[in-house]
Amino acid sequence: MRRLVLLRHGRTAWNDAGRAQGHADVPLDELGEAQAKAVAPVLAACRPVAVWSSDLARAAGTAAAVAAEAGLAPVLDPRLREFDVGPHRMGLTNEQYAARHPEEHAALLAGEIERIPGRETVDDVLGRFLPALTTYADGLGEGETGLLVSHGAALRAVVPAFLGWGTEPAETLGVLDNCGWVELEHAASTWTGGIERWRLIAWNRVVTP
Repeated sequence: MRRLVLLRHGRTAWNDAGRAQGHADVPLDELGEAQAKAVAPVLAACRPVAVWSSDLARAAGTAAAVAAEAGLAPVLDPRLREFDVGPHRMGLTNEQYAARHPEEHAALLAGEIERIPGRETVDDVLGRFLPALTTYADGLGEGETGLLVSHGAALRAVVPAFLGWGTEPAETLGVLDNCGWVELEHAASTWTGGIERWRLIAWNRVVTP
């Protein structure tokens, strides 16, 4: 059996204020640091052999806490970043975005992402994230666990694609809490006729700091 643990970063001040972050390099706030500290020993107990992380500060800071507890050094990978929300959306709340850029906001509501300058689509994110996740997963040996730290929207998009569900099921998955994590397991079962494949074991597990 192989296992993947996919962790969302801890809270930031922009999370708390409802501001879109995208590729903005926003650090963890005080609660976010406490969340990372609380989750670190829990996930270190899974004995990961590697910790991979988005290079954005909020993910890298979370990964550093877990990796230190596990006696590892995190590997930073920009392919694991959050959706780029575009220059007009970054740093704004939804209400501010609607007021300042109504045409873009209307396009977002209509699902016409290609009309929004600088904003990544699901295909854009999967094009960079999915190959990275697949490579990391394939590199795990029998009985090994890998830990990956990323972002809420990106993880909601990539997990169904990685499991072969397509992209639509992402809409039925709940939002990951800050420092909430996902567990995937690669093993054979009677449900798969003895064939080994990746399965979702848990979604949005959390610990309270």
